[in-house]
Amino acid sequence: MREGPDIAHIAALIGDPARANMLTALMSGKALTVSELAEEAGVTIQTASSHLSKLDEGGLLRPRKQGRHKYFSLASDEVAHVLEGLMGLAAGSGYLRKRTGPRDAELRQARVCYNHLAGDMGTQMFDSLIAQGHLVLDGKELILTDSGAAFASEFEIDVEGLCKARAPVCRECLDWSERRSHLAGSLGRAFLNRFEKLAWAKGDQKTRVVTFSRNGAEEFKKLFPVR
Repeated sequence: MREGPDIAHIAALIGDPARANMLTALMSGKALTVSELAEEAGVTIQTASSHLSKLDEGGLLRPRKQGRHKYFSLASDEVAHVLEGLMGLAAGSGYLRKRTGPRDAELRQARVCYNHLAGDMGTQMFDSLIAQGHLVLDGKELILTDSGAAFASEFEIDVEGLCKARAPVCRECLDWSERRSHLAGSLGRAFLNRFEKLAWAKGDQKTRVVTFSRNGAEEFKKLFPVR
């Protein structure tokens, strides 16, 4: 087929092991330098620069210059959404990294997926919001209900501001470890920001692990009960 999107080009960009490692590192939501990404990919800075240029030209990265350093981050939520989906596909097909350890369990419990909460606690939040009627799946569209808007507002999230912004408020994202959905979009980001502001949770940008305090975990369970 000659017409339509060229998925082979994007797949080739992501498919290189070094570039895949760089993109995975950027799923923390933190902008990284060329040298930091070179270390993540296990390549020289010169090789990393070449890879990053290709990813930038392909529309997958957003470069920013600050002082003497150039920083790279993922271009958009949509890029992160695709990468998380590919991680889920790889995990479901048995293509897993060999290195395991304590961090593996922590990543599966709670982690950052670009800018929102993923892992077991992320899917728990999503399922609870659905069960309470705060979110509704209408076909492929995830809708924030009136009760959901009130719920988020009571949690001191500026729902009106989110709705006025260009980014999608609610988005369903397939969790690679749980193989179920968690909440992405500006609302997902806002919830994670509130957890951190309330000191319920703290993210480790290098590992992507999100650690909840004892009090934070208890408050989270009250807010998002499992039925």
